[in-house]
Amino acid sequence: MASVEMLMPKMGESITEGTVLTWLKKEGDAIEQDESVLEVATDKVDTEVPSIHGGILKKILVKEGEVVAVGAPIAIIETSDKTTETAVIPSTPTPSKAVVETPTSTPSEALIQVEDLKIVDDSRFYSPLVQSMAKEEKISKEELAKIPGTGKEGRVTKQDMLGYLANRSSNGATLISKDAPSISAPKAQISISASDEIIEMDRMRKMIAQRMVESKRISAHVTSFVEADMTNIVLWRNQHKDAYKAKYGEGITFTPFFIEAVAKAIRDFPMINISVDGDRIIKKKDINVGMAVALPSGNLIVPVIRNADQLNIVGISKKVNDLANRARVNKLNPDDLAGGTYTVSNVGSFGNVMGTPIIPQPQVAILAIGAIVKKPAVVETPTGDVIAIRHKMFLSHSYDHRVVDGSLGGMFVRRVADYLEAFDLNTSL
Repeated sequence: MASVEMLMPKMGESITEGTVLTWLKKEGDAIEQDESVLEVATDKVDTEVPSIHGGILKKILVKEGEVVAVGAPIAIIETSDKTTETAVIPSTPTPSKAVVETPTSTPSEALIQVEDLKIVDDSRFYSPLVQSMAKEEKISKEELAKIPGTGKEGRVTKQDMLGYLANRSSNGATLISKDAPSISAPKAQISISASDEIIEMDRMRKMIAQRMVESKRISAHVTSFVEADMTNIVLWRNQHKDAYKAKYGEGITFTPFFIEAVAKAIRDFPMINISVDGDRIIKKKDINVGMAVALPSGNLIVPVIRNADQLNIVGISKKVNDLANRARVNKLNPDDLAGGTYTVSNVGSFGNVMGTPIIPQPQVAILAIGAIVKKPAVVETPTGDVIAIRHKMFLSHSYDHRVVDGSLGGMFVRRVADYLEAFDLNTSL
């Protein structure tokens, strides 16, 4: 018999740690090869982790609820092999439950190595995300060591960091206690009556709340609005949707047209396709467009269409349908949610005409698509101007004013509208 270490797998780009949610097997259980052993939660998705070795689960090294760095041992499996080895788990485990994804890692965070996690002292663990936040906010090792932690064994969590930063003085010397309110806590006491219902936030909702507050703290949000004439696209889709379904076996929505126009506009204005790392601007080569998808639970998830500028309408449509369908049945993989460089959110699907979306970090811009509405409009013709019924839609472009000025943010969304309005009615399937 031989003992094999089962390691925390790599579960997508920029993910450096995961939380053990549930052990699906207990010590002493027999395990088949490729059988799921535990469920792990990351910032992207919840996944079931399979074993690549059959044998007996000899020892569980990590308790439920603990956060583990990628590559760290989590269990020992006793196999019939005669040599001792380390089990290498597939980089993309079987997906379980999808969670809302707004990328949180920064370029500097992705460079942190597992062996460098304990950078302050030997007694307390600091996750890559906490280290990244400390680096961004110029928190010294000594200052970091003094921050009270509310996590397991006194470890500092992201919420501890946010609470500390909210109460930190300009010279970084003011410390807070464990009982001090976090950045998301209300300033005034809330009155609760007997008829009120108290609903505890689940893990997903807490994650969303933290991400939104964090993005508002990091980015200087500005929103520009443009109205686009969607008449050509509406007419083309109405004319070809039946033939499209007959040819490809699936429907075509308006989303592929939005993503195509955004990808073209990013090629024209590449400084929208960037991230910020301290005082550095990281200009992205690939154009990976995230699209917000509504889940049956009411939450949103953002799968990514990679290299969207290299696809035509049919190619984008197939990607959109595949990702949206898998998102709604919790079949997305971590890599489906990673690597986005720009995001599109269709608030029009909820009947909204416009919105002011919050930027998903570490991106610097997001576009909200409003509802397409019939309106009377002035149309220029060879014989003069006329009033006609047109299909109109508002585009709401939120961008990070630290690095995107109003001229760039405004020109970009105008260019997206121009591409939508210039759609050729003679385009073939």
